[in-house]
Amino acid sequence: MQGDIDAILISREQIAERVRELGREIAGDLDAMDDGAEIVLLPILTGAVIFVADLMRQLPQKVRIKVVTVSSYPGTATSSKGADIIGALPEELGGKHVLIIDDILDSGQTIRAIRAAVEARDPRSVRACVLLRKQIESAMSTPCEYVGFDIPDRFVVGYGLDYDNYYRNLPDIGTLRPEAR
Repeated sequence: MQGDIDAILISREQIAERVRELGREIAGDLDAMDDGAEIVLLPILTGAVIFVADLMRQLPQKVRIKVVTVSSYPGTATSSKGADIIGALPEELGGKHVLIIDDILDSGQTIRAIRAAVEARDPRSVRACVLLRKQIESAMSTPCEYVGFDIPDRFVVGYGLDYDNYYRNLPDIGTLRPEAR
C-alpha cells in the first residue's frame, strides 16, 4: 500500500504537531466562552474519524461526541459530488456549543450543509474545524474557524482520507500514483 503513494505532502509528525496546536487554539476559545453550555464535537464520518480521535484528546474540557455521516466522494470519485447527509443529524444540539469536524474542505458543500442543519437546531454557537483546506475559491470562501493545513488542489489520501475506502489507515497524507487509481 505504501508503494501506491506518489509523494508525502504532510508527514505524521507534522500532523501530530498541528493537531496539538489546533487543540490548544480550540481549548482557549472554549475557555473564553466559559458559559457552562455543553460542548458537542460533531465529526463527519468516515473521513474525520482519525482526526477527531486525535483532536479530542487535546481538549481538556468536558465534551460529548455525536457523529454525522455524509457522502461526498462516492466510490472512486476524486472530486466532490455534493453533500448527502446519511441518517439523521443529532436533534439535541439546542443551546450547546457545536464544533463540526471534517477531514478536508474543498467544494465547501459538506461544511455549509452541516452548518445550516446544525444552526436550525438553535445551538449556542457553531464552529467548524478541518484538517485540510484546498487552496481553491470554493474552499477558501467557505467559513471555517479552524484549519490545520492549506494544501494545493490535489487528491490526497491517508490519515482518514480515502480512495474507494482504501488508504485511510496511512499515517501520513500523500498523493496516489496514477496507476493506483
